[in-house]
Amino acid sequence: MGSRPRDFTPYLRPMRTAFEFCLPTAANVVPAGPDWIHEIKYDGYRLRVERQGKTVRLFTRNGHDWTKRFPWIVEAALKNREQHFVIDGEAVVLGVDGVSDFDALHSRRHDNEVQLYAFDVLALGGEDLRELPLSLRKTNLARLLRGRPDGMFVAPFEPGEIGTELFGAACRLGLEGLVSKRRDRRYSAGRSKDWVKVKNRTHPAMDREF
Repeated sequence: MGSRPRDFTPYLRPMRTAFEFCLPTAANVVPAGPDWIHEIKYDGYRLRVERQGKTVRLFTRNGHDWTKRFPWIVEAALKNREQHFVIDGEAVVLGVDGVSDFDALHSRRHDNEVQLYAFDVLALGGEDLRELPLSLRKTNLARLLRGRPDGMFVAPFEPGEIGTELFGAACRLGLEGLVSKRRDRRYSAGRSKDWVKVKNRTHPAMDREF
């Protein structure tokens, strides 16, 4: 489906079977400058979607297999024309206002409504993309989910210069906060200073960590 630009070739490696999450570092100040991009932090469960042919599996940050728990995400993954991919994102329940509702998610009463807020792609078409800079992985993700069915949506992002303003807007809207990422860095397993999370201190998520 033409999912990788020609200039990806020097970075690509055969896909490895083991994937681990990149975890953001907590901070009090939103980083600024052209090397950063910013994403709204949706309040949900971190989730990795792995598709191999006709098989889709969903894994949590703690390694739990939640494939049967969120059928809408599985259905969306299977409807994609691409047969092999690994996507990193957040499982969320969205309210009528488009804001994620953690209480609804945590209640288990809305499992059929859970969607994936997708913000990274780690593998595509049998190729491991983790060595690519984030900016190119974002390009791949947008192409992979272009014309996507309901159940998965691409996380929008903004350039580094407006990070502080975006964080202020997120707080005023009652959102969880902001995740800022270095646009030129690879995807690294474990805690990373290239991903920075700044939380809205008035949000309920300040009192918990999943």
